[in-house]
Amino acid sequence: MTGPDRARRRSVSVLKHAFLALFALATVYPILQIVTVSLRPADRLYSTSLALIPPDATLRAFRAILFEKDFLLWMRNSFLVSMAVTVLGVTLASTAAYAFSRFRFPGWRVGLYSFLLTQLFPATMLMLPLYVLMKALHLLDTFAGLTVAYTATALPFCVWTMRGYYDTIPVELEQAALIDGCGPWAAFTRVTLPLAAPALAITALFSFMAAWSEFLVARIIIHRQELYTLPLGLESLAGQFQTEWANYAAGSLFVCVPVMVLFVVLNRWLVSGLALGGVKG
Repeated sequence: MTGPDRARRRSVSVLKHAFLALFALATVYPILQIVTVSLRPADRLYSTSLALIPPDATLRAFRAILFEKDFLLWMRNSFLVSMAVTVLGVTLASTAAYAFSRFRFPGWRVGLYSFLLTQLFPATMLMLPLYVLMKALHLLDTFAGLTVAYTATALPFCVWTMRGYYDTIPVELEQAALIDGCGPWAAFTRVTLPLAAPALAITALFSFMAAWSEFLVARIIIHRQELYTLPLGLESLAGQFQTEWANYAAGSLFVCVPVMVLFVVLNRWLVSGLALGGVKG
């Protein structure tokens, strides 16, 4: 490689890294601002200072959101709903995607692409029919109604993700298990499902996130304050004449923690799942 070519490649590499650094800064900056707002005293919420740690920084907002508000109740409600959605999402997506991957039954193609069709409509279009449906089923103001709505929202993406991953697993492995004496269900649970662990991790994470920080559907279904989830609870901090910005920022930081922990725990499966799930589909 000649000197000019080496210099050109080095320049391109520097530009790429500069762009990535700028993009990362633009992504992290709002989070840093939330941290700053949560540490500001109540009389300095509208300060124009760019300091990350403001003068006279205080943890008063964190103490207030934990012990003076119903934050722990909101977190419990969100955790219950999110875990229920995760279990239902993983169970239904793993079995439905397996059927779409391994079998060709009447309506196979129509059913598969119907899942995809649901993703073309914005969520706001579904609010009115969702409310009517939940009212008819007497599921308004219940965790069951919220769980059903979130699961139905997350399921199409999860089914397509799982189906794409199943397609990468050789069917000969299941046939070998059948020859060794396993039934169809045993071959699925003992051979195929363990091999699909990365896709299951993606499905679990997406299902959890679909319920953990969702606001619009929760606002339609839940009205009683004792059933508020985290987004509804944080929204209640915004009053007509005054918003508790420091408490809001502190609560927002606490909301991020479970998702970050889940990302760290599932990290080794997520990388391989995202890489292999789209090889064939």
